[in-house]
Amino acid sequence: MKKQRVGIVGCGNIFPMHAKSVELNEHAELVAVCDVKEERAQKAANQYSCAYYLDYKQMIDEAELDVVHVCTPHHMHAPVVIYAAEKGKHVITEKPMSITVADAEAMIEACRNHDVTFGVIFQNRYNPGSVLIKEALDSGKLGRVLGARCSVTWKRTDEYYSKSDWKGTWDKEGGGVIIDQAIHTLDLMRWFIGDDIAAISAHIENRTHRQIDVEDVADGVIEFKNGTMASFYAMNYHSYDAPVEIELHCEKGTAHIKAEQGAIHYEDGTEISRDTDRNNVIDYGAGVKTYWGISHIHQIGNFYDAVIHGEPLHITGEEALKTQKMVAAIYESGKTGQKVQF
Repeated sequence: MKKQRVGIVGCGNIFPMHAKSVELNEHAELVAVCDVKEERAQKAANQYSCAYYLDYKQMIDEAELDVVHVCTPHHMHAPVVIYAAEKGKHVITEKPMSITVADAEAMIEACRNHDVTFGVIFQNRYNPGSVLIKEALDSGKLGRVLGARCSVTWKRTDEYYSKSDWKGTWDKEGGGVIIDQAIHTLDLMRWFIGDDIAAISAHIENRTHRQIDVEDVADGVIEFKNGTMASFYAMNYHSYDAPVEIELHCEKGTAHIKAEQGAIHYEDGTEISRDTDRNNVIDYGAGVKTYWGISHIHQIGNFYDAVIHGEPLHITGEEALKTQKMVAAIYESGKTGQKVQF
């Protein structure tokens, strides 16, 4: 079977997760990379013995690609995905899907109109602890979620923002702690609850990072149509990256996520937990954060199974749009001080 010819746009921090996932996939081969910074593009090309480009349109036009991975700054997700789709390429983008709902909807429409597969990375859904809890919820073993809460308390210094030409901006990053650090945890909580959102009331503020405009703290309440109330708290001025936490109070027990571990305590006294296998490690190279784990490989593998074999794609553009709308409503409520109704 012919391997899918793959190009990756963006050779920054998240690039190794995609490049290694492609390298380890028997149905794919990395043939081109692209970055506006030539030194970075050339380094990636040398590492993976492929061509490099400085312009994504040129790469898509010339490299005879089947699939494009998008690992750019947030504001570039939409234009790259749309261009790739218009050229008939299957495409998978990093989170967040985009920085506006309108862009997200345009991405879905472009991929639908050109009959290409479109995936969005939310790899934490593939963590063993996440899978444990989702299966228990879907099977009815836990019953309905009565209430939920999550927290993300991490550390992002002024230096973290000063090193970047796009982080900490509304027009390029699309926000701060919510759209960057907390989005995975919020996506997991929404996915666990598994119902449509009815309303969101939120507060956002910048308390400690004076050189940026976006929020470094946010909290609020997400009301779901089935009556579940979910609260969230996120900030990135803690002294270290504390483990993320999610708690789901259900009819038949309580489920917890702490870091990557999932645990369920049933009302009958039964307890079950599942964590990432620390012996199952992929070497992504120097500088890759260990807590990113191997779940990218699982999600990207599902994407290629969908492209090649027509298997169901777990996280489609339509599914990711639900999280995009949630994030957008948090920002709208935080900026206006008003509850946002869906």
